[in-house]
Amino acid sequence: MSKENIDAAASDQNEVQDTEMTSPENSQGSQQDNNSEFNDAAVEDSPESALEKLEKAVASEQDKFLRLFAEFENYKKRTSKERMDLFKTANQEVIVAMLPVVDDFERAMKELSKDQDSELYKGVGLIQNKFLGILKNKGLEEVVAAAGDTFDSEMHDAITQITAPNKKMKGKIIDVIEKGFQLGDKIIRHPKVVVGN
Repeated sequence: MSKENIDAAASDQNEVQDTEMTSPENSQGSQQDNNSEFNDAAVEDSPESALEKLEKAVASEQDKFLRLFAEFENYKKRTSKERMDLFKTANQEVIVAMLPVVDDFERAMKELSKDQDSELYKGVGLIQNKFLGILKNKGLEEVVAAAGDTFDSEMHDAITQITAPNKKMKGKIIDVIEKGFQLGDKIIRHPKVVVGN
């Protein structure tokens, strides 16, 4: 066999292999592979799975909406409370500034009580009651502290400690030097007391 015949035979074999690769049977095999990929994708995007995805998306959006709505409601409550606290704080500054006047009325009434029949005592008493009534309408209340009560550092301000007259009075209030007041739930001035030691 000559070299030309060998080359011709080799080229014929290559053509046969090329035609086998492009033959309908082989192209069907590759189409089947492609179709199976499309079928997998189609199964994933079937109406049921698409519906499930949409339902999940809707549920997620509803959850986001509910959270946002709850957050907005909390924001409204918080700002409303802050506004009310601001009004109370504005009142608080004025009322705290008036507490020394309350103390002065208390001292004046104590001094005038020596002659309770006098018109001055009655007049000052009326003014004091009217003034205290206005402050009570604004939310001012007295913090009750009396001799013999147990000392509470949260409620009372101990200005000094003295030796208790007996064992029962240890840790108790011996004397109240200055009244305390609260505005709503907040103590604006603690009662100043002497504590037995």
